[in-house]
Amino acid sequence: MIGIFGGTFDPVHFGHLRAIIEVGEIFSLDQVRLIPNKTPPHRLEPSASTSMRLEMLQLAACTLSNVVIDTRELDRDGASYMIDTLSSLRSDFPEQPLLLFVGSDAFNGLTTWHRWCELFDYAHVVVMTRPGSPVQWENDFWDARQVFEAGQLARYKAGKLFFQPITQLDISASAIRKMIAEKRDPRFLLPDTVLDYIQSHHLYQNA
Repeated sequence: MIGIFGGTFDPVHFGHLRAIIEVGEIFSLDQVRLIPNKTPPHRLEPSASTSMRLEMLQLAACTLSNVVIDTRELDRDGASYMIDTLSSLRSDFPEQPLLLFVGSDAFNGLTTWHRWCELFDYAHVVVMTRPGSPVQWENDFWDARQVFEAGQLARYKAGKLFFQPITQLDISASAIRKMIAEKRDPRFLLPDTVLDYIQSHHLYQNA
């Protein structure tokens, strides 16, 4: 099975990395593909440039096994719609189950995504949950797709919905950017190599 983990990674931090490690182990993934957005349709334009976000992600992920940084959204023109990304991945991996990992907040907004119903044609959706983060339910649509055992995801290439509790660290990229802009110390929230990169390139000074 192949995991799909998208985001702006502006900047990448330990919350991202811990989740990537855990889902890789829990689902015995052959690989996790980290897919940085170029032009996210559901949020503000990233503060750091495309190339800088990619370089920070490469610095952070270089020690992780079975992790691939996938630049197909950076290489594609227009908005970074997940439906286009999943369609492209399905062409590359026609027989592999694809697992799209999203957090609770992203799942609660899933019905606002471009052609959201079709996401299930290409991948399973795995919602990473934590205590105190309720999910919004779409009744019959979710009911028809939810499975309760992780092993069931390997039996199908796409189409299922699964909820997986993980150790989600209460870290956000926006909070890190704000700390840096306020000249506060963000150490231990993100890898030292990424922090060194941010400081050497004077990123997020006015975030």
